[in-house]
Amino acid sequence: MDVRDGVFEFLRRQGVDTIFGNPGSTEIRMLRDFPVDFTYVLALQESIAVAAAAGHAIGSGVAGVVQLHSAGGVGHGLGAVFNAYRDRVPLLVIAGQQTRAMLTTRPFLSADEPATFPRPYVKLAVQPDRAEDVPVAVAEAYRTAMTPPRGPVFVSVPEDDWDRPADLVHDRHLHTDYTASPAALADVAAALNGARRPAMVIGAGVDEDDAQELAVELAERVTAAVWLTPLSARSGFPEDHRLFQGFLPPVRDQITRALDGHDVVLAVGGPIFKYHVHTDGPVVPPAARLFTLDCDPAQAAWAPDGTNVLSTVNSGLSSLLDLVEKRLRAEPPPRPRPEPAPRRDPIAPELAIDTLRALVPSDAVVVEEIPSHREAFHARFPITRPGGFLTTGSGALGWGLPLAVGRALAGDRDERVVCVVGDGSSMYSIQALWTAARHRAPVTFVVLNNRGYEAVKQLGRRLGTSELVGTDLPHIDFVQVAAGLGCPGARVADAASLARELNTALAAEGPYLLEIPVIEGTASAYA
Repeated sequence: MDVRDGVFEFLRRQGVDTIFGNPGSTEIRMLRDFPVDFTYVLALQESIAVAAAAGHAIGSGVAGVVQLHSAGGVGHGLGAVFNAYRDRVPLLVIAGQQTRAMLTTRPFLSADEPATFPRPYVKLAVQPDRAEDVPVAVAEAYRTAMTPPRGPVFVSVPEDDWDRPADLVHDRHLHTDYTASPAALADVAAALNGARRPAMVIGAGVDEDDAQELAVELAERVTAAVWLTPLSARSGFPEDHRLFQGFLPPVRDQITRALDGHDVVLAVGGPIFKYHVHTDGPVVPPAARLFTLDCDPAQAAWAPDGTNVLSTVNSGLSSLLDLVEKRLRAEPPPRPRPEPAPRRDPIAPELAIDTLRALVPSDAVVVEEIPSHREAFHARFPITRPGGFLTTGSGALGWGLPLAVGRALAGDRDERVVCVVGDGSSMYSIQALWTAARHRAPVTFVVLNNRGYEAVKQLGRRLGTSELVGTDLPHIDFVQVAAGLGCPGARVADAASLARELNTALAAEGPYLLEIPVIEGTASAYA
């Protein structure tokens, strides 16, 4: 058995059957005689390969495996690695390196300090000292990626290692659920049992750990007002539920105002302290006791307030439900619903979102990357399906298009993925359309084109800059760009044709891009 055999056999036993990548000369030996039971998904740029592997990991439940080229390819992919790290997506990144015998001369295409390069946005980074150690290093990295809090890992492999002899990696089983001490959970339960007006804040970890039903049961048992954490990468609570109050804004004083009057706040699966603009003041209302239940010890260490209980989400919520009593409390007032957007020209983003909500199938997976219109999207398009919503929780653009492609390739071919993306965001990773077309991924791409970086303009207006350079994007024809990459599409001409064109886009068998020109200047709720 050689190193290549050992690595592929290990991946095979983990349930991995797909590798994403963009190959170069230092990866040829890895890919030679590629196993017939694996699929290689080619992306036209490394960040697209990483994000597509992340989407596949979310859909398949196993770590996404992505192959990158030496230092330059890893550098191209690091923005997406950053997203995966912040969004806790398990990825195994295998990068090429030059021949071992050449490394002392710093040859062409070699990576200096390869294990340092992707840090701090990987859980583990290593270049094994010996070729025969590569399969064991891959196995350790994979298990690290899959251990909560999940995330990306990195293994650099000199190109001549793949043909060297190696031993089979023995099976090592890993149980990843763990629960806090009974005393810690009893403290949380006692606070909820004695609360006058409790609140819950749901993070992406609830959806990640398939714990939405448990979160709903706990919220109903204590009659808690429920929010989602600021800029959450997933939705872990049905947004049409009577207790749901919306997304917390990423602004300290606005979070404090939203939670004011609640005496106990339980954050589950993520922090409430994700801010985008600075304000002074307390991080939680002075009269509120904050508890956080999550699996991330580093996050617990930097949290500026509250009592942090370390537990995987599903296990922790299950244990809390054994301790929390049913209490009759007044329900929070219903969340106000926006009025339907008027059907008129030019098309407002709100009309586009309302039409999406009306026509997108309830079993579709929605991927969103429209930072200019995110508040309007969440107000008008409630997510109700567990696993039915994905976005970037970190803000590095270019995540949405390839994430949607990878998620579609991991799912049932009858399951539609709908990727709603801005014109600015889409141009960071537009080549993902080629991969979607090549694999006939069932994705509808909806580009809301406001001809600029409107989110940046919004923040500029907040800071008193009404005219901001470098934020206009005129004259991009997304339909022609998509056609050049093999993806069919159309542009909506007016409000009267919006529903018809969207129905066509949703009914396509493979990928389809629909461009919707929308008006500029939509105000952000927090900008």
